[in-house]
Amino acid sequence: MTVTRREIVAVLTRYLGAHPGRAADAVMLAQALDREQDLASRETLPLHVTTSAVAIDGSGWVLMIRHSAQDRCLLPGGHVEPSDDSLCDAALRELEAGTGVPRREVVVPAETVPVDIEVHEIPADPARGVPSHQHADFRFAFRTLHARITPQAGSLAWRDPAGLLTDRLVRGIAAILSSTPPRVAQGESMNEP
Repeated sequence: MTVTRREIVAVLTRYLGAHPGRAADAVMLAQALDREQDLASRETLPLHVTTSAVAIDGSGWVLMIRHSAQDRCLLPGGHVEPSDDSLCDAALRELEAGTGVPRREVVVPAETVPVDIEVHEIPADPARGVPSHQHADFRFAFRTLHARITPQAGSLAWRDPAGLLTDRLVRGIAAILSSTPPRVAQGESMNEP
């Protein structure tokens, strides 16, 4: 299966229903959806959809990846792949691929509404023949089952989100931590070792 335009519209609609004050932030995404392009494809320009995972431990710390080339910490994430069943599934796949944290170690909210959608500029990469373009990054928050999962790679670290993430994401993380514990992703187990 693949992420369809219908899925992107449905998730954006749920997001704007939960965060009505953020409609202005999604204008470029809405305009791209009006053009009826395949926004799940990384080949679609000038804008396409990506996903990121906000993995949150019990203390409210977030798993970040240090990118030495950019000299900054980023959320695990990336492009949507044709095998992804949904945007949330793409974020879970990116979390596991980028950090080694398996799906069975995280739980998702009952409603898979992104905690944030950010449209940002990606600079041109002449060496790869990629022009500058925008990513509409759908950021999904997941709580880890254990107090602190040990990342597998040296470039990973649990960080206090303050100062690393946008104020909007920090507020979203606080709301998630104060909510009722979410259910496990469909088909996954909550068994503790």
